[in-house]
Amino acid sequence: MCENDAEHPAHKGPNRRGLFVTGAAAAITLGSVSFASGAERRAPGRERAPGSKETRTVRGTLPPGSPDFVYLPVEVPDGVAEFHASYTYQKPAVPPGTQGNALDIGVFDERGTELGGKGFRGWSGGARTEFFIRADDATPGYIPGRIRTGTWHIALGPYTVAPEGLPYEVTITLTYGTPGHTPKPSYPPERAKGRGRAWYRGDCHLHSVYSDGRRTLAEIAALARAAGLDFINSSEHNTHSAHAHWAEHAGDDLLIMLGEEVTTRNGHLVALGTDPGTFVDWRYRARDNRFGRYARRIRDAGGLVVPAHPHATCVGCNWKFGFGEADAVEVWNGAYTPDDEVSLADWDSMLVTSVRGGRRPWIPAMGNSDAHRDPDRIGGPQTVVLADDLTREAIQDGIRRGRSYIAESKSVELTFTAAGGRGSHAGIGGRLPVAPDTPVTIRLDIKGAPGCTPRFVTDQGVLHTGPTLPASGTGTLEWRTTPSYAAYVRAEVRHPPTTPPLPGPLCAFTNPIFLGD
Repeated sequence: MCENDAEHPAHKGPNRRGLFVTGAAAAITLGSVSFASGAERRAPGRERAPGSKETRTVRGTLPPGSPDFVYLPVEVPDGVAEFHASYTYQKPAVPPGTQGNALDIGVFDERGTELGGKGFRGWSGGARTEFFIRADDATPGYIPGRIRTGTWHIALGPYTVAPEGLPYEVTITLTYGTPGHTPKPSYPPERAKGRGRAWYRGDCHLHSVYSDGRRTLAEIAALARAAGLDFINSSEHNTHSAHAHWAEHAGDDLLIMLGEEVTTRNGHLVALGTDPGTFVDWRYRARDNRFGRYARRIRDAGGLVVPAHPHATCVGCNWKFGFGEADAVEVWNGAYTPDDEVSLADWDSMLVTSVRGGRRPWIPAMGNSDAHRDPDRIGGPQTVVLADDLTREAIQDGIRRGRSYIAESKSVELTFTAAGGRGSHAGIGGRLPVAPDTPVTIRLDIKGAPGCTPRFVTDQGVLHTGPTLPASGTGTLEWRTTPSYAAYVRAEVRHPPTTPPLPGPLCAFTNPIFLGD
C-alpha cells in the first residue's frame, strides 16, 4: 500500500481501504487532497484575488506489485480557472534484466474515474512531468474546458516498479479567476479530392507532441505529403486531444482520419478512423473480459479495430486479447525487425486456419510506421489501399476487405492478380471462384525494388520464388497453380538476407488472393 504525506494539514492521508476493482484493472484510491472551500475563501480576509494560487504536494512510495492505477483525489473548490499538476519520481539503478521505475500520469475531472465514463480529461503517460488545463487551453494530451467544482482524480500508472519501490511526489496548483472561453472544436473533413477508384497510400499509426512524439502536427502533415501519402490516422496514446487540432493541416491532397492508440498493459490497439472526439478507455487487461466492449465502442464510433505490433517485446506491448474482434492486424510496424517477421508468420498461420476451417473470416494485414521522432520515417512502411474514393469510409472499406498491400516507401508499386477459367480474374483481397482443378495463373508486377527477390506464399508455404530483380527494380513473376494445390496465394518482395538462411527483410507484401469456390 502507498504511504503519503503532504505539505498542508488538509490532506487526509492514505485511504487504507482504498484497494478496489473497477470492473477492470485493480486500483488504489488514496486519501483526498483538499483546498479551501468557496465559503472559506469568501470569509473576511480569505478572499482570493484573480490570479492567486494554492499549492499542495503529496509524497508516497509505490511497492513492487502495485495495481495498474493509483488515483489521487483532489477536492477542487469553485472559482478555479486553471488546474496544474507536476510530478517526479525516483529512478534507481537496477541490475540488467530487472525492471526499473516508470510512472505514467493523467487526470479525470469531477465526473469520476468510471471505466468508459465521461470524466477523462487527459493523459500524457510518461512523456511529460507536468500539465495544465484551462477553459481556453490545455497541455497537449489534455482536454481544455472549465475547471468545475468537485472531486478530480490524478491518475498515476506505475508501468514498472523497481524492487526497492517507486517513491513519487505530486504537486497540484490551482489558480483562481474567471474562466476563459472554450473554443468550439474544428475537425478535419472526411473527404479529400481523390482520384475516384484508385490505389491510395496511407500511414495509420503516428505520434505527435500530443502524446509521446516529438513532431508537431504541421511537421507530420508535411512529412506525410513528402512520403507520397494520401491519408493518415491520428493515433496518440490513450487520448483524443489532438483531434480538434488537425483541421488546418488537412487538404484536398491529404485525408486526415482520427483515432487513438489504445495502450493497455496487455497490448496496443489502433482505433482507426473513429468519429471526432471519440475517447476509448484502456484501463483493463485480457483477464478482465472487457476488450469486446471497447472493440464495439470503436466500431460504434465508425472506426476499425487494429491490434498494433502484436509481437513487440516492450513491456505491455505483446498482444494478449486474441484476434476475434480485429478488423485488420498491424503485421509490419516501422523499420522491419524480427518482431515483424514473427507477426507475419503468425498472421499467415491465421490465414491457413481460416481456409482450412471452412471459410472462417480472415483478418487482413496492414503496415504503419509508428513514427515518433527523427529518424523515424513517416510512411515507412505504408499501406496501399484500393478504394472507391479518398474518403474515410472508402479507405476503411478497402482496409477491412484486405484490398491492400504494404510497401516500404512510395517508390514501391505492386500489381498482383490471379486469372483462370473463362476469363475470371481476381485482385488483392479477392477470390477467384473456379473449380478445384482449374489452372490458375498468378502474376506479380513490381516496380521500385532493385536487388529484391519476389516470391509467392500459399497455405502450403513458399511455393515459387523468382529471380533477383535488376537495378531498375522492375520485374514480373508468374506462376501456374490450381485451387486444390493452393487455397490462397500472397506475394512477398524481400531484400537480400542479412543472416542467412533466414529470409531478408520485407520490401513489400500483399494480402492474399483466395482460390476456389
